[in-house]
Amino acid sequence: MAPAPLPVPAPAAGAEPRPPALLPLLLPLLPLLLPGRAAGLEVQRKFLSPTLTNNFALDGPGSRVYLAAVNRLFQLSGGELTLEAEAAVGPVLDSPLCHAPQLPQASCEHPRVLTNNYNKILQPDPEQGVLVVCGSIYQGLCQLRSMANISAVAVRFPPGGSDSVAVFPSMLNVAANHPNASTVGLVLRRGGGGGGARLLVAATYTGFGSPFFPRNNSLEDHRFENTPEIAIRALNARGDLAKLFTFDINPSDDNILKIKAGDKARHKLSFVRAFLQHGATPPARRPYAYLALNSEANAGDKESPAHSLLARICLGEPAEATLNGSGETKKLTESYIQLGLRCGGAADAFTRLVSVFPARELLFGVFERAGAGGGRGRPQSALCVFRFAEIEETIRAARNSCLVSPAAGMVTVLDSVVQGTGPACEKRNIQLQPEQLDCGAAHLQHPLAILNPVTATPIFTYSGLTAVAVASVHNYTVVFLGTASGGLLKINLDSTMKVISRRSISVAYGEPVHPIMQFDPSDSTYLYLMTSYQVRSSVLNKPVIGAQHAFDLAQSWEQKGTIRFSLMVKAKMLRALAVTGLSGEVPICSPALIIQINGTIPNLNGTDISCDYGNNIRTVARVAGDYVNQFIYCSLLPREKYPAFPDDQDHVVVETSLRVNSKNIIRANFTIYDCKRIGNIYPTRACTSCLSARWKCHWCPSAYSCVSNRSQCEDALRMEVSIAPRLPAPMEPMPTGVSQNIMISLANATFAKVNEFLKVLFVFCVQLHTSEKSHRFPVNLQLKDKPDRFIDSPEMMTVEVYNCATGSADCSQCLGREDLGHRCLWSESSSSCRLQTEPPQVAEACPPPEIRKVRPEGSMEGAGSVAWREVARGAKGGTGCTVLPGAGVVCQTGEAAEAFSDVVTVNVSREGRSRERYSYVLPVVQSIAPLNGPKAGGTRVTIRGSRLDVGSELRVLINSSKQCTDLSRTDSSITCTMPAAELTAAVPVCVQFENKSCASHNITFKYEKNPVISDINPKKSQISGGRIITLEGRGFGLVQNVSMAVRGIGREHTRCKVHTDTAITCPSPAASNVTAGTKPAPVDFYLNGRLYADERSALDEEMYPEEALHVSKFSLGYYADPQFSTAKKEKWIKHHPGEPLTLVIHKEPDSLGLESNEYQVKIGLISCEIQIVSDKVIHCSINESLSSSERQLPVTIQVGKFNYTIAMLHLGGGETAIIVSIVICSILLVLSVVALFVFCTKSRRAERYWQKTLLQMEEMESQIREEIRKGFAELQTDMTDLTKELNRSQGIPFLEYKHFVTRTFFPKCSSLYEECYILPSQQPSSQVGSQVQETHPLLVGEWKVPENCRPNMEEGISLFSTLLNNKHFLIVFVHALEQQKDFAVRDRCNLASLLTIALHGKLEYYTSIMKDLLVDLIDASASKNPKLMLRRTESVVEKMLTNWMSICMYSYLRETVGEPFFLLICAIKQQINKGSIDAITGKARYTLNEEWLLRENIEAKPRNLNVSFQGCGMDSLSVRAMDTDTLSQVKEKILEAFCKNVPYSQWPRVEDVDLEWFATSTDSYILRDLDDTSVVEDGRKKLNTLAHYKIPEGASLAMSLTDKKDTTLSRGKRALTMCFIWNQVLPTDESVEHKKSHRQSHRKKVLPEIYLTRLLSTKGTLQKFLDDLFKAILSIRDDKPPVAVKYFFDFLEEQAEKRGITDPDTLHIWKTNSLPLRFWVNILKNPQFVFDIDKTDHIDACLSVIAQAFIDACSLSDLQLGKDSPTNKLLYAKEIPEYRKIVQRYYKQIHDMPPLSEQEMNAHLAEESRKYRNEFNTNVAMAEIYKYAKRYRSQIVAALDANPTTKRTQLQHKFEQVIALMEDNIYESCSEA
Repeated sequence: MAPAPLPVPAPAAGAEPRPPALLPLLLPLLPLLLPGRAAGLEVQRKFLSPTLTNNFALDGPGSRVYLAAVNRLFQLSGGELTLEAEAAVGPVLDSPLCHAPQLPQASCEHPRVLTNNYNKILQPDPEQGVLVVCGSIYQGLCQLRSMANISAVAVRFPPGGSDSVAVFPSMLNVAANHPNASTVGLVLRRGGGGGGARLLVAATYTGFGSPFFPRNNSLEDHRFENTPEIAIRALNARGDLAKLFTFDINPSDDNILKIKAGDKARHKLSFVRAFLQHGATPPARRPYAYLALNSEANAGDKESPAHSLLARICLGEPAEATLNGSGETKKLTESYIQLGLRCGGAADAFTRLVSVFPARELLFGVFERAGAGGGRGRPQSALCVFRFAEIEETIRAARNSCLVSPAAGMVTVLDSVVQGTGPACEKRNIQLQPEQLDCGAAHLQHPLAILNPVTATPIFTYSGLTAVAVASVHNYTVVFLGTASGGLLKINLDSTMKVISRRSISVAYGEPVHPIMQFDPSDSTYLYLMTSYQVRSSVLNKPVIGAQHAFDLAQSWEQKGTIRFSLMVKAKMLRALAVTGLSGEVPICSPALIIQINGTIPNLNGTDISCDYGNNIRTVARVAGDYVNQFIYCSLLPREKYPAFPDDQDHVVVETSLRVNSKNIIRANFTIYDCKRIGNIYPTRACTSCLSARWKCHWCPSAYSCVSNRSQCEDALRMEVSIAPRLPAPMEPMPTGVSQNIMISLANATFAKVNEFLKVLFVFCVQLHTSEKSHRFPVNLQLKDKPDRFIDSPEMMTVEVYNCATGSADCSQCLGREDLGHRCLWSESSSSCRLQTEPPQVAEACPPPEIRKVRPEGSMEGAGSVAWREVARGAKGGTGCTVLPGAGVVCQTGEAAEAFSDVVTVNVSREGRSRERYSYVLPVVQSIAPLNGPKAGGTRVTIRGSRLDVGSELRVLINSSKQCTDLSRTDSSITCTMPAAELTAAVPVCVQFENKSCASHNITFKYEKNPVISDINPKKSQISGGRIITLEGRGFGLVQNVSMAVRGIGREHTRCKVHTDTAITCPSPAASNVTAGTKPAPVDFYLNGRLYADERSALDEEMYPEEALHVSKFSLGYYADPQFSTAKKEKWIKHHPGEPLTLVIHKEPDSLGLESNEYQVKIGLISCEIQIVSDKVIHCSINESLSSSERQLPVTIQVGKFNYTIAMLHLGGGETAIIVSIVICSILLVLSVVALFVFCTKSRRAERYWQKTLLQMEEMESQIREEIRKGFAELQTDMTDLTKELNRSQGIPFLEYKHFVTRTFFPKCSSLYEECYILPSQQPSSQVGSQVQETHPLLVGEWKVPENCRPNMEEGISLFSTLLNNKHFLIVFVHALEQQKDFAVRDRCNLASLLTIALHGKLEYYTSIMKDLLVDLIDASASKNPKLMLRRTESVVEKMLTNWMSICMYSYLRETVGEPFFLLICAIKQQINKGSIDAITGKARYTLNEEWLLRENIEAKPRNLNVSFQGCGMDSLSVRAMDTDTLSQVKEKILEAFCKNVPYSQWPRVEDVDLEWFATSTDSYILRDLDDTSVVEDGRKKLNTLAHYKIPEGASLAMSLTDKKDTTLSRGKRALTMCFIWNQVLPTDESVEHKKSHRQSHRKKVLPEIYLTRLLSTKGTLQKFLDDLFKAILSIRDDKPPVAVKYFFDFLEEQAEKRGITDPDTLHIWKTNSLPLRFWVNILKNPQFVFDIDKTDHIDACLSVIAQAFIDACSLSDLQLGKDSPTNKLLYAKEIPEYRKIVQRYYKQIHDMPPLSEQEMNAHLAEESRKYRNEFNTNVAMAEIYKYAKRYRSQIVAALDANPTTKRTQLQHKFEQVIALMEDNIYESCSEA
């Protein structure tokens, strides 16, 4: 049997109860790890945080708790969670785009705003005494604060003043800088003090490209270079601060793990926890650091298909480390290895890790399944257990597989990290040592990722689990699980990890529990946890039985019984054992008895139950009673098997256990007693011992014996007839050896010769001796004629004999014995104490007394009782003191003027002084909580202050008259119960010490009106009780505790729960002794322990106190328990497993009026879902499969506490074969009967169906024919109409060259920061044609740098510009950057564009550089596949070529291609606007893209409107619109008509104008998309159209600019209603589908594919414009031949000839990739690069089809088209061959042009440079290029040294000069922003 845990002592009387517990939550829970009610979870402490909590941590011994919340830090005491210190750490002015201000001379161009500080790391380092605190502000800056006082900064970093050190961003950017980005940290230690401290940090990437990066006007990313995902940083706070937070291993790259820029989108990491763990397998139990994380990698990623990952890092040798530290660190990348964790099967796995907890050799993890909503919409979650031994073995096998015996698909090298070695796993002829298998080595591949995850089966599932903590007791594992709803679950697991019991507690309702929970290091029975606003500790009360018994009880009874029963059993331990209706005490002579076990008995059918008495003695037990009142009984063990009585006892205790299936689950004791043994045990007091025994014994005088049965003696006596003698007067003490007479008087004595009671006086002369100080001799009276009989006394008569010579070592002790009646005298001559024979002549005096102890402290006002122990006391009394018996003195102190302490002086004939000092202190009262309560009293208040435990007497007076009762106090608090008050008012609270003045000032308590209970519902309950009664009223927020009692049914009080200020719920008590249907019983409620009475009743009691009787306002009627039965009242129900089950339960009529939610039906342990409840029938169903080892399951229904088994469900059956045979025969018979009928009717039905089908086909054919005819007519007329409309004279809105360049060179910037390039909207009436302000940094006229930095900066940039103009340097520079793995494609394109801007003034030099780089690219491509060259833009030179083509082709684009291109765009827009357009989806009747085709036959009629508008230079126009247009679409057409000669950036927005219709000369209406007249169908509003307003042809409208305030309101209204509106096509969702189909059943059904003919119609209309555009692109003007194209094509042909490339297709592909696909396709898809126009999504889709046709025309591969090919390829498939001929002719014309000399080309380039001189700020471009030079400084220097030419010309030294010149001015601070 396992030993029982030590019980928790109950609080002493008067002691303060532990105060309540933290909200965001830190809970210390005392989790006694055993199940049972006595082991229930209980919140022990909490601390409330004013802001959202983030982290908490404990110091080493657990004496302090550190809590980090948003903007706040708290230091709490470990036991009480009281506040010791706090610090404010936010909000601060910050920007995620700026460096931390701690960086010296850091500046930022972005505005800083007030930003909250979210804590990311909170890690204590006890050896250094610092607390590492990292927040989200200042790029994740960390502080080192003092662990002794968290408000003090222990080490200021970066240090200021004279101690300043060089600080880099990587030292400051430690944690994630976003509230929602994860960060975990862990303090590591090598040993030997603070010098070995390191900090392991893992943080989610929040830089550019992540969802956490803000959208702003800068692409600068401070995170990528400075904040790796995983790093180990130096944490030596006592050493060189220049190394603090640096990556502490050289080279630092080996101590960080950073994902490449291009792979960050595929590997989005979120970290869960970092923890230390020793190896699981000996002998090498080396320390490891583990990281638990989640990865959003693609499922097909070869590196990590698992979503939940566990990464491991080796820390050192086991001999060098403990769990709190580690040995010498391995390089992070050498030992790093990760593997997946999968909870569940591959198909139904819980994929996201939520929380982990390492427990020795096991790792517990909580996982959730994304998207699978559980209860209340929370994700379904599960608990899984992994073994560290399996994890370590998997790692060893993976390393062996990678390096010794490679196995496909097992492990791979992580090539997504910057530090990856690169080579894949390959076999080597090496033998790996055990250390290398565990931790890798520098010469081995690393880091590694294991492909196959470690899998575990969920052992527990629940909705919304958020945290886990684990402890072990004996052979059982106890798991604590936090939930998203603020609950805490405790589940018990056996050695096989099966759940055997479960408990729960609500910690903080609605606040999720933080993923990390911690046990108290000093007392593992406390668990700290945190919620959103609290930190709490909870406690488990200890059980009163052994640990093994508690587990057996849970395991056996909870599996077969109900939780209610097991809780009751564990609370009472079955002490309710009754023996034949008597108590548990049995006389030895009793006949055979029955033991009865009462309680809620579970179903025990099929179990073996007995009563076990130990020593293999058992009796059979049986279950009796009805279903409501069941009990277990068994026979008491036989008389001959009673245990033997001990010699000195009259009873023996027999231990009885209830045994179920060979396991004892509960126990109880009963006593067997023997009255006859009492006389033998107490021979001198036989009679009184018999009559005063706790057993039912009788005294028999005639037999002089004690009997248990009165029938055994005729004159038996009980205690009511006393025969005991009366005690004599107290006898004086006798000195030893002196003869003295003693007298004893006897009463009620009887003698054999006298038949009456006598009073007798006896006188004895005795001489007694003792060598002790004092000894009491017993006095017994023995009958002379019967020496074995005594005359006994109720109390022992004694006489005291003393010896003066013993026990008095000094004068004080000798003379002090006079108080005890000892006549002793001190002899100075002999220094001894002797007997005083005669009175002394002179009073004796003793030396001064010695004071050894003084207690307690006193208040300054005095009057306290002071007690001290003294020794040398020679006289009685003293000033103000009363001498008490013994060696002590008590006196009352006086007042003190001020607080002080001094010794205590006692004058007892001589003066004695105490060794210790007595203190006068001043108690301070600070506050009271709660501040208010009901005037009925009972509120439990806590008064807080300091030194509140002084003095001997304390009173708390309320309003100077009434006392606060039930006082308990500590040094800092007083707790008491408030008395009642007559009035509602704020009353003073006076705390009196020693009945003096109040120690409290301005402390008040407000009495509020009493809570009012207005009604209770329901007013009926079943006799079994448990029905939930709801109390309605007000003022319940003042109530601390509520209980309910019903008179006449017993004394049971049920505990109630306060929900809101107006609602309380109480379970009704059971009423077994009440007859059903009797008069309703009065109900009493106790609020705060006070009996509730309404105001009227209280007034009556005051007026008529003699008749005062509490009359309850409420009553509760008790009725018989509801009766249930199955539909046919059968007791057995047969059911086949695997099939759904529906039960119909009949309910007998009752008067309870039960609601449906009050019923609970269970089959075994599975709940049956109730679907229908009526007065007589209950329907419930179970969809899941029922299975059980037992073939029978009870069907029980529960209402409150009433639990009734109505039937037994029998699973399966042997009659299946018979039933199947009968069914088959029946089916054959039915089929033979039905066959004839089917045969007769089949032909007629087929004929009717065929006729109906013919009619449908004819109707569909007619519809298709009509649609094709319409499409053909449109095709013939649209071309003419559109050409006519476009014959208008207007200016083409070309963008200026500088804007064309910035948009083409930096296209991503254009999409990210649209305001940089799209011109601001201006009012047409006043600002049409105003000059657009330059906003791009490269277009700014002046280089903005601080003036103090300008001279050196300009000199540095000038020197750098000189280097860039050196051809050798520039080529080496570009190649060096391209060789860097982390120099991403985005960086290469950016560098190319910056070089183009910087060298724009020297295009001839730029062209030569480009050609040299192209030669290198051609050389690299020629050896592989030359056809792939220039296919993409992946290198610097390819982007340089794109920019070069853009510059050289701009003039041709503007002068030749611009007009046909613009006309094509206008034609597309006009054609789209000609038909119906759905305003919500954007789909239109006319389009080139199938996805944007409106597949509905909606008739639209044109409307010519006369519109007046004061803007864009015209007053009124006739505008054409469609009657299906919404009002916003009409506005767009009006604006296009008025502003057609104005650039789009200067148009008013649709939201900024109002449209008014003048229906008559007096009536006008404002036309809006949505208003009160909008049509509503199926809960959706339809947008208003011209047809909706019934606007006629030629109507007069006026458009005007609207008020800005109204515009905002209108846009907001439209945004709110967007989800519920529609325009042309009603959305088809399931909620309205049946209504729509019914409503539209009369409409003609048309195949959507017939509308594809409209694509041909639109194509035919636009064909002329498209042909004109292609001809313009692919033609050569005689006056302006394409010089640059000719020059570049000749260069390509020359290079192909040099390399022997003769394939014409290869040369064709090179030309196509360099000009049509690189330049023209980009322009065709992005007209906004050329024109100031509005490119809508629909126009973009149409242009994509055109661009695809252009790409196909330039391609050489034949198009393999069919009926399944996409329409964007099919649409122009017929024209592609003609276009290809044009392309080939164009290439031939270029080839036939006369060649250009270098001088001619240089002249042309120089002219282009001169034409656009001073358009760009080259200094800014140079500065941006320098950033790359600075980042890769060492690599560039190495490349310059390796190149003979640059080394000979010492370009590397010049480059170093540039770096030195720039860095002397701390360039990063001056100009990087």
